[in-house]
Amino acid sequence: MSPVKYDIFGRKVGSHHLALGILTTVVGGIIYAASGPKKVANAQPAINASSKEEENFVQAFLEENDKGAAKH
Repeated sequence: MSPVKYDIFGRKVGSHHLALGILTTVVGGIIYAASGPKKVANAQPAINASSKEEENFVQAFLEENDKGAAKH
């Protein structure tokens, strides 16, 4: 007994190929959705400081601010 054939875009496609395609798509979608968001290694933008002293001040301020946010 041969599988049922469907005419899709002018080609004969077996029902077993349709079933495998649907299962692959569903499982792939579930795996993709379960993988979650990708983590960014360095989320801080570049600091465009005019001097090294200003850059150190901004970095110290950001670190202090991050410590304060972690307490809450």
